[in-house]
Amino acid sequence: MGLRGGTVSVERKRSPGRKACHGEWSPREEGDYTCTFTYSAQGGTNEQWQMNIGVSEDNLLFSCSVWRPQGKSYLFFTQFKAEVKGAKIEYAMAYSQAAVGGQSDIPLKQEEFEITETTVSHREGKFRFELSKLMIVAKTPRDEL
Repeated sequence: MGLRGGTVSVERKRSPGRKACHGEWSPREEGDYTCTFTYSAQGGTNEQWQMNIGVSEDNLLFSCSVWRPQGKSYLFFTQFKAEVKGAKIEYAMAYSQAAVGGQSDIPLKQEEFEITETTVSHREGKFRFELSKLMIVAKTPRDEL
């Protein structure tokens, strides 16, 4: 998918020794669309994370990705939620490991997370506390003539 205007990137580092963290990356905007990622996690691994967003050249799709470029995260996630505004989710997937080197993405089981028109979040009692990547593709509204 070609992106109009490129993507916005941010990096988050977790400090060693911190036992719990709660955070929100919000909002990341591209035109009329925003993506928010909120989470609670435990651990202190000084991990780097990135968030990229973009809109397709034809303005029909909006994408939002949050991931750890080094692959597997060693944080113990107790909850997560990604929310898009201005578009409706067409596809979303969460992964326990992000592809790096010769390794592949390892998706979470479908029962571990839930998808609505605007959110992707952990499923209470089913989520196994591992998250390394989250991808969303959302359809933007079309102006009717």
